[in-house]
Amino acid sequence: MYSRRTFMGALGMPVAAAAFGPIRPTLFNPEPGRIAELAATPGDARTIARDESFWREVQQSFTVDRSLINLNNGGVSPAPTLVQDAMKRHLDYMNQAPVYTMWQIQEPQNEGVRQRLARQFGVDAEEIAITRNASEGLQICQMGIDLQRGDEIIATTQAYGRMVNTFKQRERREGLVLRQFQIPTPSENPDDIVRLFEQNITPKTKLILITHIINLTGQIMPVKRVVQMARAKGIPVIVDGAHSFAHFQFKQEDLDCDYFATSLHKWLLAPIGTGMLYVKRDKIKDLWPMQAAAETQDDNIRKFEEIGTHPAANHLAIAEALSFHQGIGSERKEERLRYLTSYWADRLQKSNHGAERVRLHTSMDPRYSCAIANVELVGVDTSKLASHLWTKHRIIVVPINHPEFTGLRVTPNVYTTLEELDRFSEAMEDVMAEGLEG
Repeated sequence: MYSRRTFMGALGMPVAAAAFGPIRPTLFNPEPGRIAELAATPGDARTIARDESFWREVQQSFTVDRSLINLNNGGVSPAPTLVQDAMKRHLDYMNQAPVYTMWQIQEPQNEGVRQRLARQFGVDAEEIAITRNASEGLQICQMGIDLQRGDEIIATTQAYGRMVNTFKQRERREGLVLRQFQIPTPSENPDDIVRLFEQNITPKTKLILITHIINLTGQIMPVKRVVQMARAKGIPVIVDGAHSFAHFQFKQEDLDCDYFATSLHKWLLAPIGTGMLYVKRDKIKDLWPMQAAAETQDDNIRKFEEIGTHPAANHLAIAEALSFHQGIGSERKEERLRYLTSYWADRLQKSNHGAERVRLHTSMDPRYSCAIANVELVGVDTSKLASHLWTKHRIIVVPINHPEFTGLRVTPNVYTTLEELDRFSEAMEDVMAEGLEG
């Protein structure tokens, strides 16, 4: 059993304060030793993932509105109180005299955040840029790699829309060619994915975009194999990791990639408007930043952060999100997220008419998915179903209407309760039994 005293203490929060009301963290980061104490809590990940007493304490670390059920954490996730308070604290300090407090004190402190992000990803700090989101990091790569008229870029038809539009703009402006191809949905054969990428390479292919975990279905892609196949042909690969970092366990070496970008306000639970870009050290010099930097910065990762005046508070509070993530433990968090997904998916599939009516466009094999899943109720309009869940049950999901499939994207997070997933499942079962008008 995990008491609030144990959990708050492990996160570095004053125990007395935890007992008497809302926590206001001190001006110091949580004590590393106490974070490590939580991470070392006995029990294997599978057991702890199903221990509701532990996760109840995690759930109480958030200020979410429990009058509704938010199952769209894939878009952006709320941050725990610890992170919110840190950001407010940094903002308050910044506004005392920004030209001094922000530029002279806080900006240098970003280097500590850079080092911690690099450690989490298993790379050198001089390969990590702190950005505003995955899109910014990816567009730096997409726009910053030199290409010539007629050069081809390949990506799947399930690549994220903003990244597709980025390449389409280069098509219109520079005469490049974006070629997209379909993949199986879902896919449980990595060989098929690698083969499709390789088959679509032509002598004109100069760049590949691959999504680590697809936002539409939660499909986890064989990134390392595609990267290595393409590298052997001299083709760079940009990895869209918007949904993967701090979602499930991996390091850069598991991807072997040269370019990787992610959002930190999704699964790391960092402040909204934070992201991370990784560029392998020997690739930095030849990658142009989106906003101009001095020539002296050509081989400096910080050239990708040259966006003009911006607040330091968002970036500094990433440190608290990392502490929170590490306090829970990466393995336990991943196992919990998989458990939450299988909890509702298994129930729906086993319900009355579930075998005929419930169609998952996501593999339940843990090698190919985690907390993002796509479910279709056969015979029910997906958009109307999403609207029904919100208007009648105050449940937030995302209707996905893709040319190749349709379904609700369901993404719980560590603060999601089993009772909330039961309510979602009951609402879906009611629709199967009585229709949308029931």
